[in-house]
Amino acid sequence: MLTQEKLQQILEKTKVIAKKAGAFIRQERQHFDMDAVEHKGFNDLVSYVDKEAEKLIVDGLSEVLPEAGFITEEGTSTTQSDDLNWIIDPLDGTTNFIHGIPVFSVSIALIQKDELILGVVYEVNLDECFYATKGGGAFCNEKPIHVSKAPDLSASLIATGFPYYNFDLIDRYLATLKSLMQTTHGLRRFGSAAVDLVYVACGRAEGFFEYNLNSYDVAGGAIIVQEAGGKVTDFSGGKDFVFGRQILATNGNIHNEILDELSKDWSS
Repeated sequence: MLTQEKLQQILEKTKVIAKKAGAFIRQERQHFDMDAVEHKGFNDLVSYVDKEAEKLIVDGLSEVLPEAGFITEEGTSTTQSDDLNWIIDPLDGTTNFIHGIPVFSVSIALIQKDELILGVVYEVNLDECFYATKGGGAFCNEKPIHVSKAPDLSASLIATGFPYYNFDLIDRYLATLKSLMQTTHGLRRFGSAAVDLVYVACGRAEGFFEYNLNSYDVAGGAIIVQEAGGKVTDFSGGKDFVFGRQILATNGNIHNEILDELSKDWSS
């Protein structure tokens, strides 16, 4: 296991790399052309910006921790380790980026075996760098962050992500939305799961749930929520939220309430 001192050294270098990738993304957005968009699948968009940002991140992290493998969205590196692996989304919120909507981020996590030990999410447009290490607390731009103290759903704002492909479970999702619309302060869809998660971590939202996500969408933000005092599970309350394609992250106080709502439509 990496020591806390070593983790902090890795974290500082990771933050620099995330911000460097973010600066590249911000620069490219100024003259981005829609003709540069490619389709990986239905509504699954990518551009040279995603690919170049990922290459920049992988190259940088390879020097920081040469023994670690990679799990990456764009496949820049597919070499994985039995111990340490970086999980990278170079541009979380690609559709927002392409359309000029200023909510997108760089997400980087380090996982050891099956335990998240480091996370960095850099929100490019607001220049906000959220980060955490296992047991080291959560921060944004050098200031400690904590989840909201809202006691229940009726005092909560909930973030989510709309399905944009694989609509087989859409009726379950819409049923959950219908219920939460009537029992909370409201619902928000920002378009970047990493941003949703760090907004829970710093108290801007009390909860976030989404299905059909990949590990690189959630890994960086999940540990930041945990270290900010929140709770993260899958829809059944279990631990399979990194690779299980379901995630619920909350301030902890409202977790069981949302699990109860999810159990009505997602238990079978």
